[in-house]
Parts: sequence; structure tokens; C-alpha cells
Amino acid sequence: MMSFMDKHEKEIKKFGMIKDYNASRDYLRDNPHLVREDTASYLTLWCVNLEMQEKQALVEVVSHQTIVMQYILELGKQLNRDPRSCIPGFFERIKTAERQYVEAFEDEIRAFKSRVKARAKEKVEAAIKEADEEERKSRLGPGGLDPVEIIETLPAALKECFETKNVARLQGVLAAMPKEDAIYHMQRCIDAGLWVPDAKAAGLTPASEELKKMNIAVESDSDSEYEAVDEEGEREERGEGDVTEMPLD
Repeated sequence: MMSFMDKHEKEIKKFGMIKDYNASRDYLRDNPHLVREDTASYLTLWCVNLEMQEKQALVEVVSHQTIVMQYILELGKQLNRDPRSCIPGFFERIKTAERQYVEAFEDEIRAFKSRVKARAKEKVEAAIKEADEEERKSRLGPGGLDPVEIIETLPAALKECFETKNVARLQGVLAAMPKEDAIYHMQRCIDAGLWVPDAKAAGLTPASEELKKMNIAVESDSDSEYEAVDEEGEREERGEGDVTEMPLD
């Protein structure tokens, strides 16, 4: 199908833009190889793309030609004949048919356009969702948190500090908080990239250390653990740590 579309794309598009029954008949008579399901599929996809681009006038024309192609193909199935042989018969009938046949044809066009509109809407929504997700991923902080989401969940006073970039007020707001809350919010801000600490080469500086730099007392068991780990790491770097050698089998 893709090979056919690539080879005959210009011819298919030319047929899709024809607005006259006689011209459509003559064009298909001169290009009978276009009378196949692949052409109808291409025209359908083209309609969806045109709808996504909000080119309504073109959607009207191409939708009409899509149904023309589908009717010719369906006529071939009903008569158990090569659909290319049904080209003259279809156009003769559509021009002279009773009102009921014409109304059914027009109803099919309306239903097709409705399906095209629904499919285009789905594709646009999917594209927007994908773009939003890519944007969200691109702005994630070093700890994997979204700064937009985090700042909206901060206490109002703390949020205002980040929005106004007022470091002095930030220090005051954090100092007035219970130490557990201050550490919690500060760590989330670091993980979201709202606050960029003087990170060590090995990774992020804990929130408690950042608060200490602001002269905010946050001594706790967790701080002692950080200090113990750092002290042990320094001892190991100096060769003072306890290293247990694994036995070789």
C-alpha cells in the first residue's frame, strides 16, 4: 500500500481535488489503476490531516471524492466485477439516480466527515498530550520532580519567595517553620531544581545542609547520619576506613 501511495500520490491528490462528476469520470477512465482500496485509504488519511489543519473547504472536496471512490469499489463487490469496469456505471447512476439514492450518498459523505472530525480530534489531543509530556520531562529537576507541580504545592509564603526570588525572605520563612517541614520542602525544591545547592561532585547536597548554610538550625538524627556518612567517606579516602577484603575462591 505504501509503495502504491508513494508512486501515485500526485495522481491520487489530483483526483481528490476534482469537483465535477464528468471530470472525475474522465480522470478515472484515463487512470483506472487508481480504482483500488489503497486510493480510498490515502484519501481518508488526507482528509484527517486536512481536518487537523482546519482546512475545512478542502475537507469538503476530498471527502466527497473519497466516498465516490468507496461507492465505485462497493459497486464492484456487489456486481462481483472488477471495480474499474464500474466507473461509467457509477457516474451515470449518480447523475440520473432517484432522490433516495442521492440522499443515501450525501448521508454517507456527512457520516464520513463526522468520523474524520472525531479521528482528527483524537490525533490532535494525543499530539498535545505527547508534547506536554515531553515538555514536562524536559523541565524535571535533578531529583526527578517537576518544578511547576512542586511550586504549586508549596505553602503560600514559601511559594511567594521562589516566585519573587527573594532569598532573604526565603531564609526567614524557612526559619519560622518546624525543622521537619523546612527540610521536607527544601528537599523537594532541590529535587525540582527550584533551589540549586552547592552540590558535591558525588551528588545533591541534603536539604538540611542547605538550611544550615542559611544559618537555620536543623540538627536532627538524620543530620547526624549525613555527617557520619560524610566522615566515614573522608576516612576511606584517607585510607583510614575499615575495609573488609573478600576471600578469593
